[in-house]
Amino acid sequence: MAAEASNGEELNGHEVNGLTPDGTASGGTPEGEGVPWGTFLAEAVHRFERAGLEAAASDARRIIEEVGGYRDPDGRASRPFESMLEELATVRGVAAFDTMVARRLAGEPVQYVLGNWSFRTLDLFVDRRVLIPRPETEQVVEAALKRLPQDRAAAPLVVDLGTGSGAIALSVATEVPTTQVWATDVSSEALAVARANLAGAGRVAARVRLAEGDWFDALPADLRGRVDLLIANPPYIGEQEELPASVVEWEPTGALISGPDGTEALVRVIDEAPHWLTAGGTLVLEMASPQVDPMIERVAATGFVAIDRIVDLAGLDRGLVADWPRADSAEAAEGAAKADTVDRDRNAADADVGDGDDAANAEAGHRDGR
Repeated sequence: MAAEASNGEELNGHEVNGLTPDGTASGGTPEGEGVPWGTFLAEAVHRFERAGLEAAASDARRIIEEVGGYRDPDGRASRPFESMLEELATVRGVAAFDTMVARRLAGEPVQYVLGNWSFRTLDLFVDRRVLIPRPETEQVVEAALKRLPQDRAAAPLVVDLGTGSGAIALSVATEVPTTQVWATDVSSEALAVARANLAGAGRVAARVRLAEGDWFDALPADLRGRVDLLIANPPYIGEQEELPASVVEWEPTGALISGPDGTEALVRVIDEAPHWLTAGGTLVLEMASPQVDPMIERVAATGFVAIDRIVDLAGLDRGLVADWPRADSAEAAEGAAKADTVDRDRNAADADVGDGDDAANAEAGHRDGR
């Protein structure tokens, strides 16, 4: 259909009156001419409620804000929302509205529909290549920031493992201007999203480095023993756990599922962290509520001290924070010994798995006549 719509003509299924070719109203806003954004807001709310979507009013408002240009490039409101609702919709805006409403009705999370989402002080680009940033993770970042050195002369070295969109790394770099941050992910697609967010972050981006690889394998060896803060929101869902359709059908599986019981990634990070943290460095992990107590036991057995649980806004356990002993503390030698024991146990377990695989392969070869 052409961009121009005369009185009474339908545009993309909506009756849009009095629009000029550029999609603006001509000659003011007399009664009966044009369609204000408020009408489209009411339509979206009605359609979302009829479809049984949760947060119908909130999702509809966010879509109207996006297509109506409600916010400036810094994410601030450019005018009162009520005033925007009285403005006449543009042809281009209506087309975007239709596309976004259809995507939301198909079950796509509103964050992906909009292509952006807020996280602490940031407005981040997000799509299906990364997890949606969530309020629970904001609380995990808050707990991490409280453990960082407050001395402005210090330049803490921070590592964000499994960065995804870069939400954690960019938040730390933005809120603590002296930090140097490494952000890693095994997914090149996730790092492309993080890179896009860095590009929009301004000067902060100069203090954040991205690296592709599997957990600690992505880090340069010279960071061993130097990290002041190690933070991660790893996959912590078990393979047999049920998730809402809006999560399992849209968000990246690799960022959600850790393995059979859901603790595999958590265990690996905990076990390897002592080799990367400096004396007095801090480990911060997000996880599911039932995992917190077992993982607290594991970090204690590994040699960590000053262990606290992180509680989210709903009052649920959401993670842990723990320090590696300072070099001059009584716990330091004990912690190092525990870390060595964990390494030996892990290596022995890996060897047992390898021996089992070799035996299985030999048996298979015998059966096949090889």
